[in-house]
Amino acid sequence: MRTCALEISGMRSKLKRIIEQSDTRAGKIQDLAIQALILISVVSFMFETLPDLDPLWVKTLRVIEVFCVIVFTIEYILRIYVSDRPFRFIFSIFGIFDLLAIVPFYLATGIDWRSLRAFRFLRIFQIFKLSRYSKAMRRFVRALRVIREEFTLFLIITFILIFFSAIGIYYLEREAQPEVFTSVFESMWWAISTLTTVGYGDIYPVTAGGKIFTYFILIIGIAIIAIPAGLISSAMVEIRREDHNMEEAMRAKREKEIRDALTK
Repeated sequence: MRTCALEISGMRSKLKRIIEQSDTRAGKIQDLAIQALILISVVSFMFETLPDLDPLWVKTLRVIEVFCVIVFTIEYILRIYVSDRPFRFIFSIFGIFDLLAIVPFYLATGIDWRSLRAFRFLRIFQIFKLSRYSKAMRRFVRALRVIREEFTLFLIITFILIFFSAIGIYYLEREAQPEVFTSVFESMWWAISTLTTVGYGDIYPVTAGGKIFTYFILIIGIAIIAIPAGLISSAMVEIRREDHNMEEAMRAKREKEIRDALTK
């Protein structure tokens, strides 16, 4: 009995390391597989909004959706199982998003919330690697390294906002302008031009809901443009200050060495 309990405890520890950490080969494979499935699931959802979709594609996308939900469900259960504080995970932001990503499929309420899976990309942090060309470029690269997590998070959130903006305007305007907002893909052009505050005017909302939605997206877009500039400039100022202090320290050291050599 005790041996069985120890084996279960050992298995749980191995699963915990694979699921919650990426320092093992199995953990890295698991992370990459889940991230790939998230991307596949979100892209398949976008394809389902295309008009006049071939029945074979509809069936294929349905199979992909079922497979993704099964994997996400198993992952969610395992995360609860290996968590030291299961209830804390369940009510954490990632636990809630993981749950919202699978519950609508089982409830079959007719409301598709699969777009919430895009939030799970917040688990992903990529490291920027750039070549060194000059002193200024090296300083810029160092600034990106200083803010790499914040900047990566900003990019991920920006893509999520574009995705949600496209979905929002698609559902608000598709009945009034079916020839313009034909799919989420077509709506993405509006989302990008609106969030970047460009607004070409070739595609725009005509309904009251769409106009109100656009107003809020424009306000968010202004903030989005300012965030990366602030992050990079503050990091570069700090790095320039560090370089200046280092140069002053090296100059003082050289002068001291010269003075010591002259006094001998």
